[in-house]
Amino acid sequence: MNKPDDAKPPHIMIVEARFYDDIADAAMEGVTSALDEVGATYERFQVAGAFEIPAAISHALIQQDLYDIHRFDGYIALGCVIRGETTHYDIISEESARGLMDLSIEFGLALGNGILTVENREQAMDRAMKSRKDKGGEAARACLGMIAHKRAFQLFPREEVNGGAGRS
Repeated sequence: MNKPDDAKPPHIMIVEARFYDDIADAAMEGVTSALDEVGATYERFQVAGAFEIPAAISHALIQQDLYDIHRFDGYIALGCVIRGETTHYDIISEESARGLMDLSIEFGLALGNGILTVENREQAMDRAMKSRKDKGGEAARACLGMIAHKRAFQLFPREEVNGGAGRS
């Protein structure tokens, strides 16, 4: 088993909810900057909204199980839920967070949760933009930190899948 100091750079699955394209793009800037800084590779997957993110990650885990591969070392969830006039906000916020936590605990995932839960678009952009609160970058760094934690317990090294994947 590889030691942490000679491990390959991590390969990350980024699942981004595209319900608010401008907010998703702003958050993605912080994510890619943080990942590029450490030489991580990544694949991007898009879903409609935050509610679909846990299922998309689950699909990757099912693939790994079915084909006995280890495709991703970590996972980043990016999305935004803005409070509206109904209880829809509460349901989507709570269930997406619960779904991610359930996956993280059950499968020991290195996961960065970058789903913003805000009152309005102004708050969302303030949190998403790399030049402001950089919550996308924070989610990426949280994921990388959990990968380092897994390495400390020798739970990390992955096998290359189809010759390895590059940046996307």
